[in-house]
Amino acid sequence: MTWQETVMGALAIIFLLVILVVVIIQLGATWRARQSVAREQGYRRLAEEATAAQRDAAQRLEAVQAELTALGDRTAALERLLKEVEEPWTR
Repeated sequence: MTWQETVMGALAIIFLLVILVVVIIQLGATWRARQSVAREQGYRRLAEEATAAQRDAAQRLEAVQAELTALGDRTAALERLLKEVEEPWTR
């Protein structure tokens, strides 16, 4: 075997190793990109769920506030009625 054949064989091995390294790096970049997309989709879904929960909580708060206002009105009416009933007895 001549030195030219040895050099060509070594260059072929180096070339194959370089191609292998590039392929591995590209596969890693592709995997990271897919993971990033999956993570972003998860965050988007979480944000949508949080927005829906916040909207639901706001609606429930409005309902509770309306009920509390109605309860206050009924309590005031009951106090007026008790005062009207109490007046004849306090004279």
